[in-house]
Amino acid sequence: MSFSDKYSKVFKYLLPAPFTIAVILTIITFFIALVFTLPNTTSFSSYSYKLLQFWEEGVWSSGLMVFALQMMLMLVLGHVLALTKPVNKIISLAVQRCNSTAKAAALVTLLTVLVALFNWGLGLIFGAIFARKVAEYAKQNNIKINYPLIGAAGYSGLMVWHGGLSGSSLAKVAEPNHLKEMMAGIFSPEQINLLPSQISYWETVGSSMNLTVMVLLVIILPLSMFWIGKKTKSANFNLKKTNEDIVLEETITGAEKLDHSSLFSILFGGIMFSYIIMKIIFEYDNNVLAFFNPNNINLLLFALAILFHKNFTQFLKATDEAISGAVGILIQFPLYFGIMGIMKSSGLVSEISNFFVQVSTATTYPLYTFLSAGLVNVFVPSGGGQWAVQGPIIIQAATEMGLSLPKSIMALAYGDQLTNMLQPFWALPLLGITGLKAKEILPYTLFLMLIGGIIYLGCLIVF
Repeated sequence: MSFSDKYSKVFKYLLPAPFTIAVILTIITFFIALVFTLPNTTSFSSYSYKLLQFWEEGVWSSGLMVFALQMMLMLVLGHVLALTKPVNKIISLAVQRCNSTAKAAALVTLLTVLVALFNWGLGLIFGAIFARKVAEYAKQNNIKINYPLIGAAGYSGLMVWHGGLSGSSLAKVAEPNHLKEMMAGIFSPEQINLLPSQISYWETVGSSMNLTVMVLLVIILPLSMFWIGKKTKSANFNLKKTNEDIVLEETITGAEKLDHSSLFSILFGGIMFSYIIMKIIFEYDNNVLAFFNPNNINLLLFALAILFHKNFTQFLKATDEAISGAVGILIQFPLYFGIMGIMKSSGLVSEISNFFVQVSTATTYPLYTFLSAGLVNVFVPSGGGQWAVQGPIIIQAATEMGLSLPKSIMALAYGDQLTNMLQPFWALPLLGITGLKAKEILPYTLFLMLIGGIIYLGCLIVF
């Protein structure tokens, strides 16, 4: 049995479905809080009920529910945009240059990484479709390629996304008063007043450290995949056929003409896009990075998806296809919010933060944050869910140690995205589109993880 077969078997044996993991983490958090935060003056039974109240408050927190919807829209609209003809045309043009495994692996990695730095949902589906198109092109032209390597290249965007424009934690801290609202009930009013109203994208995405990371990723990852493409053997492969859409002739009458009208959809999308341009000019003084927050990102994705689809009917068909990918966010996020509610209201956040303060120095704290975020991501395979659970701990510890909040948040982002190459949860859409199996792409995603880990750790140390 190969290493990838053994790994896949162990991973399935040890880890149940992500929703089940979320339930288990909820139970574990409840009992940890019960043991370590039980007040001397409160009975076991009454405090258990109190913790359940904390959990319920977290589950139905209106601010966190808005966060869940924002992340769902970011994924769905990015997916919908990936299904448009302009994006498909870009992929078709690029595929013509993929006449060998090495060239294909490098080009798929390069474009997927660039797209994922804009939006993770778009990058995920873009990479999957690109990998599939490369395989189809190779079949048509009798070119032997290492298809699993190309599939891994199409998944590379999930290792860079959290440091880009759609990074969950980066988008949320860019919202006015998010940090203050998140730390309410943990910090005193005086401490909350000392927190920044927001941490802009210039301090996170546009920081010198992150820009250096981005440049290194864009250069080194494609070159590394080109190198391994030269070293691995290409072979014939089977390509599962996809279900072709059945086009039915239908008579369009009356108001249905609006649903199929290209002019109407372009007009609506054009108005939205024009408004976005004016908003950047007048409200953000041409400061493009300051524009990016979850609501503005989704508005931009919405406008582009409407513009690039042929009409509202095609847009809605793409939405139907994309919506299934957001089920995990819809059903798991409330459980993560409940975990946050228990940790926040019971004082468990402070206990964990104090531990990090005691064992960390200014140099080691970002490294501990990076490593812990990578571990947490294995069990909480969502950047947004992880921010809800781990964010308050990081903010409190960094504040008490007087360390940079932007760098601490970026350390979490790097750790979260790195172990996506280890955790196959987000690979499911790609595996469905390409017809590959997780164990086939795993050796190459672990290779990407090694290269990415060196880049992230190196920059966290140097900066």
